[in-house]
Amino acid sequence: MAEVVQLSAVQRAKVRRLSQPRELSPDEEGGELNIVPFLDIIMNVLIFVLATVAVTFTASIETTPPASRGAGVRQPIESEALNLTILIANEGFSIKASGGNVAPGCEGLGSGIAIPTRSGQYDYDALNACVNKLKRSSADFADENQVFITANPATEYQIVISVIDAVRATPQGEILFDNVNFKVMR
Repeated sequence: MAEVVQLSAVQRAKVRRLSQPRELSPDEEGGELNIVPFLDIIMNVLIFVLATVAVTFTASIETTPPASRGAGVRQPIESEALNLTILIANEGFSIKASGGNVAPGCEGLGSGIAIPTRSGQYDYDALNACVNKLKRSSADFADENQVFITANPATEYQIVISVIDAVRATPQGEILFDNVNFKVMR
């Protein structure tokens, strides 16, 4: 058997002191987890994300991209069509039809800008009136719904969209040209 060793009074006091349960300080206490600071951080991050997300609404316009040159054989025009083309230039709108260039003021055939800008602004109402006049110039054009648009490379997107809106319908809602195609300038 093992020999029993007697502890001194100091050793017994130390063992007694260490074996007694001690009170925990408030930061060492067990129990519930405090999640309030965590929720504060999550809410701040969530508010930041919601405030910085850009909500965009997009609208689409049916168009046909320009055809590549050299691919396939060009087909001749089978019927007499208006073949309306609107060129967006810095000076205004140049309008071309199967008969030739439209004269300034939309009066017959001629060269130049058919609808010039006014005080540096494009005149979409005059464009709409001219396109409407050209479509009504012959009964052969009544069923035509195709228009070609081309622009300078520096033309703003909003100008192109405004031209599309101007040639699509009259102010009364009558459809003019709802098939919009883009052309590449040569």
